[in-house]
Amino acid sequence: MRIAVVGGGPGGLYLAALAKQLDPGREVVVFERNAVDDTFGFGVVFSDETLDGLEQADPVLFAAVSARFARWSDIDVVHRGETVTSGGHGFSAINRRVLLELLAGRCADVGVDLRFRTVAPPVETLRAEYDLVVAADGARSAIRTAQADVFGPDLDVRSARYMWLGTDRVLDAFTFVAKQTPHGTLMVHAYPFSEHRSTFIVETAESTWRALGFDAVDADALPPGANDEASIAALAEIFREELGGAALVANNSRWLRFTTVRNRRWHDGNLVLLGDAAHTAHFSIGSGTKLAMEDALALAASLRRHADVATALAAYEAERRPVVESTQRAAQASLEWFEDVDHVTGLDPQQFAFNLLTRSRRVTFDNLAVRDPDYAARVRTHFAPGAPPLFQPFTLRNLVLRNRIVAAPVTVDAARDGVPGDAEMLLLSAAAVGGAGLVLTGGTAVAPDGRACAASSGLWSEPHVAAWRAITDRIHATSAARVGVQLTHAGRRGVAPVAPTPVPYVPGDPEPGPVDEEAVVAAFADAARRAADAGFDVLELHAGHGHLLSTYLSPLTNPGDVAHRLRFPLRVLDAVRAAWDGPLLVRVSAADHAPGGQPIGDAVEIGRALAAHGADAVDVSSGEVVAHERPNYGRSYQTPLAERIRHDAGVPVVAVGGISTADDANSIVLAGRADLVAVGRAMLHDPAWALHAAVALGWDEVEWPAHLRAGAAPPPTARRVPPRLTLTDPEPVPVHRRWRPLLTSAKG
Repeated sequence: MRIAVVGGGPGGLYLAALAKQLDPGREVVVFERNAVDDTFGFGVVFSDETLDGLEQADPVLFAAVSARFARWSDIDVVHRGETVTSGGHGFSAINRRVLLELLAGRCADVGVDLRFRTVAPPVETLRAEYDLVVAADGARSAIRTAQADVFGPDLDVRSARYMWLGTDRVLDAFTFVAKQTPHGTLMVHAYPFSEHRSTFIVETAESTWRALGFDAVDADALPPGANDEASIAALAEIFREELGGAALVANNSRWLRFTTVRNRRWHDGNLVLLGDAAHTAHFSIGSGTKLAMEDALALAASLRRHADVATALAAYEAERRPVVESTQRAAQASLEWFEDVDHVTGLDPQQFAFNLLTRSRRVTFDNLAVRDPDYAARVRTHFAPGAPPLFQPFTLRNLVLRNRIVAAPVTVDAARDGVPGDAEMLLLSAAAVGGAGLVLTGGTAVAPDGRACAASSGLWSEPHVAAWRAITDRIHATSAARVGVQLTHAGRRGVAPVAPTPVPYVPGDPEPGPVDEEAVVAAFADAARRAADAGFDVLELHAGHGHLLSTYLSPLTNPGDVAHRLRFPLRVLDAVRAAWDGPLLVRVSAADHAPGGQPIGDAVEIGRALAAHGADAVDVSSGEVVAHERPNYGRSYQTPLAERIRHDAGVPVVAVGGISTADDANSIVLAGRADLVAVGRAMLHDPAWALHAAVALGWDEVEWPAHLRAGAAPPPTARRVPPRLTLTDPEPVPVHRRWRPLLTSAKG
């Protein structure tokens, strides 16, 4: 087999070395237009998981690389002059130039044909002459660009600006610094990578970048290898205290915007993308070098397993794509957190640090507690002594909820003429007895023509009041839960479609008619009065998911500015507030997940207006406003929307969407992302979810119903106790390890 690798970065070199070792009879050629030591950047970071793979794949290379590692386990978060430290993480970093030299040396040792300072032939020539062509030519891959119709690249260029620098100050831990300026926050991502230097990345929002004058130099106009000297001098002054007298070191350092690279496919015939050419992930969560070398290992393994190139490339992509996409989802959450960091800098240092550490939604309180129990105890106590955050009480207006858990509204669609019955009774009672602090009904129509379907429940007549009263009385008699009703008019998603604009929800559906706004306002107000008679403790207005009030709020269904879109929903809210004295929530779709949809800034303004008109909290959902939406479903995927509204609008919020574990819910509250957490599908799976959450969080001061008490402990399961097979106990791994280099004369 003849293999051509285009690109002499870590991924390309590592693949070449592995491919040659696995079959010395292969001809492996690497084309790289630069010299081996012509590299930009400073240190690269590896996880312990990746290092285990490197050690197994090539022990010789691993030994050479690991001998040059800087190692540590702590993360320091510096905010408002206070440093918060979390340990037990485990990092290894190395100078990028040193890594490339070691990889090139390994390639030479095993017989790879290295052609540095050589421009690769055209890709079609390579494909004709070689059995396999590997495009490892970086995020701006010329090969991928030339074959764009095949690979389908999607390049997401972000607005935040960052500059990659080094410093002569040798840090001893991964260090995040939130530097406040009159114009916004500058974030530092810094870590050691040798005995003499550390990486020092500065990142900031575009508005801050411009306000500080960093836009005076056009990065694109700088020649290759040149540095933005004016910005570097300004940063050295801004971070004088953090640098401790050390200098900033430049290497092609200029302001950049991060580009997330995704591709519809990674291979075509005998051509395959590898590393940054195939995908990128924001530097705040992982190294592109790490991902590229993992790609190389997976591709080499596939070539070993499958003699046919096409089969091997398909197997490689099938194996790696889910791993990469998972990393990219976490990286996207992290990227967006840093882009929007100004919205959480009002948190105190302890909560800010926890918020930062859990930004990707992969790391939770329990993860951190395993790594560093003392840190976890400090941050939990800092939130409030006693119960875990999820089981702290919360006050809504004049009502105290026993915990922060909300049974999310679930539509039953089993009513007759709007009258609820056994289905609603069983669903709501199970969640209440199961420990939720607040249970919400599904969408309950304020008028017959406002139902989503003929079987929707309602609250427009006295028979409805009596039926709901039977349910609320039963819940109050058998639990300490509070119960709320979600009032709605389904609008263009209803049995008699109406909307502010004559556009159907699904093309081909009947065109919605005009809204009788006077009648709708009166119906909501009347239903609110009936809610009190029905024994409800809380009322929620449904202004999301494409129901009537939602279609007024979204620019996709009601074009105009925010003030125009708020006009009618606020009118309804005012009428309901006048008729209802108790706690009042409003559910909104904070994002439409479709082009031209509502930006988060508008959602914040809507949240602020709702609070000003009497809403006690905003229940933050998203989507379902238009049928052609494309939401990015995932773990706690809507929580960042809730967090933005909470901090920017200054209103309590309920987070909902993809929240399934006690640890996730507890972490959301502890990080200050939401005040209450709504659990939907997980509570359908386990109506006693809240009680089991208390067990999972180690909190036993909850009231178990007599018939469920035996379920406080999990049932016994088969488990095997492993025998001792070692004479000595392993040395405990220290929770806190700082980088303490043994200085040598060699610069690295």
